[in-house]
Parts: sequence; structure tokens; C-alpha cells
Amino acid sequence: MDHIDRIPLFRSEAAAFEKAVRRAYDRGDPVPSVPSCPEWTVTDLVRHLGGVHRFVAHILRERITAPPDPADLTLPETPDGPDALTDWFARGARELAELLSELGPDTPVWTWSVEQTSGFWLRMQLIELAVHRWDAESATGAPAPLAPGIAADAVTQSIEVMAPARRGWRQAPPGTGETYRFRRTDGPESWTVLLSGDDVRAYPADDLRTAPAPTPSADVEIAGTACDLALFLWGRVPPTALRATGDATLLTHWFTLVPPV
Repeated sequence: MDHIDRIPLFRSEAAAFEKAVRRAYDRGDPVPSVPSCPEWTVTDLVRHLGGVHRFVAHILRERITAPPDPADLTLPETPDGPDALTDWFARGARELAELLSELGPDTPVWTWSVEQTSGFWLRMQLIELAVHRWDAESATGAPAPLAPGIAADAVTQSIEVMAPARRGWRQAPPGTGETYRFRRTDGPESWTVLLSGDDVRAYPADDLRTAPAPTPSADVEIAGTACDLALFLWGRVPPTALRATGDATLLTHWFTLVPPV
């Protein structure tokens, strides 16, 4: 998926998030809780995502290339009231989409990852927005699944980018050679990941011709739709939502090796 393809997806997910939030607020007091985000209400979710968008927009607007000092970032206070807060979110999402569209994928900026580009932020924020849209919809009913392309990219990004970062942030225990294969049932992809010591080694999906070494056999294979795999890796659905072959105890152990943020 290219940068130019992600921009309209970001806009449509932002519109869907806004719609879900307004539907939740239409129910009146108390503000609905978010089942997939323990101890959060819809208001907490809106404030979180709107704040993240403004933080990323600040980095992009100022072309910041070093870790930002939180003291240099003063975000405006979030407004009170459901309509004002939802409008505040929508404004921030529009501004972020416009900045990302203007800068393209290759503008050098700081990120928390190895890739230091504006394109990293669009990929990350599209995935996070899609997951939080699912969260917001779950507050009032059955959420629509993540779009297949976003979901498959979220699995790749969770394994290749998020897993190494999360292990460093939370000082996870060393891997002892645990090998996972995530297999998509609504598409051809599978992802194999080996955790050894401090390393997270990802292998290309079902293509040994491009692999640097033969893909290892898996201790456990986890099968599900791209959406279910992505939501599992984001801690939104339980292991029972997936089909495991092999050592099923390793499903919950994943979150010991790759701690939640």
C-alpha cells in the first residue's frame, strides 16, 4: 500500500470514527464505555486519539528531526461537551491528513522507530485510527471489521515494527526460540516470527526465494482473517477468536514477549 493510497483511507476511517462517536453520545449519559479499552469511556478515546493527531501534526509541521521535548509541545485544552469534543477531533484529523498529503512519504521527521519519515506516521496513524474506529463502534454495538488491506498491513507492521519497539519499551524477557506463524484465512499471506534473545526475526510471507534463510517451522500456527489477526495483535480479541495449531499456550505468551503498550 502506497502513501497516496493511505490518505483517502485515513480520511474515511476518521469519518467513520466521528460517526461512531456521535452515535455513542446520542445515547446520552452516562457516556458509553469502550469494551476493548478497559476503564476508558468514549470521551477518553476521543481525547486520546485527538491528542495523538495533534502531537504528530506538530512534528510534521515543524519538521522535527530529533526526539521532541514534551515541554516544547503545548496542546490546547480539549473542549467540554460531546459536540465540541467531536468537532475538535474531526478538525485535528483533517489537519493531519492535509499535512501528510502535502509532505508525501519521504520528508525526514522524527519517529519512535528506525524509519524516520512522514510516511511512517501515515502508516502508523492509519492503522491506529482503524483500530480505534473499531473500538468506538464496539461501544454501541457490533463493530465493522478492519478493511482487509489495512488489516493485513497492520499484521505486518505489528510484527516488523511494533514488536521490536514494544520489547524495548517494556524490557520484555528474552525469547527462547519461540516461533509463531500467523496465517490469514481470507487471503494468501502468512507471517512467521522467531523470538530469540532480544531479537524479533520476521520472515517474508510464504516466499522462500526472497528469504535470507529458510523459514523455520512454527511452534504454533494462528489462523484467522486479516482483521482478526490484527485485532489479536492489538489486544482487541482473545485467542479464542483464532484457530491455533500446535502449542496454543504460546498465544497468551506472545504478550509476555511483546508487552502491550
